[in-house]
Amino acid sequence: MLIHKLLSKNNGFTLVELMVAIAIVAILMMVALPNLNSFIVRMRVDNEISELNRLLLTARNIAVNEGISVTVCPLTSNNCTANWQNELSAFTDANGNGVFEPLLNERIIKVKGAIKNNDKLQYGQSNVTYASTGLMISTVSTIPFRYCPIEDAARSRGIVISSSGRIYSTSDTDKDDKDEDRSGNEIICT
Repeated sequence: MLIHKLLSKNNGFTLVELMVAIAIVAILMMVALPNLNSFIVRMRVDNEISELNRLLLTARNIAVNEGISVTVCPLTSNNCTANWQNELSAFTDANGNGVFEPLLNERIIKVKGAIKNNDKLQYGQSNVTYASTGLMISTVSTIPFRYCPIEDAARSRGIVISSSGRIYSTSDTDKDDKDEDRSGNEIICT
């Protein structure tokens, strides 16, 4: 008899309980979704800046370790262009001319994929070239690399390359939730 009472008891939800649960989930989603979107944008920007940083560090290290010039740029038909949102290549550059010439035994060292989601990556030069000493051969741009996500310009970040070839990531130095370069200028894409 006891077993029969336990088996006959309804263990489901009532319609009211189900509607209350759905309403609670909906409210939580409305609160969490904007924060989740901001988090996803921040992670995408951080990932792109980290990949660019690794590409530049690899190029500088190869230049020093192998005693040869290394260039980083977006290549189109083996020539450097200023389309930084495209795929970026680091290659040995025997004559330091910013042209990838396999006939001179130049080789691709590393490739970074193109920017996605219509974001922007901007830099003031068509290439970055390191000498065998690790110093910059190409003209140092007063404008850092700037990565700007399309949906949240306040999340823009950058990388500054000094004339010595050292690489610095931008940070939020004045606590306004926007990254600044080493001079205090906010990272803004044009």
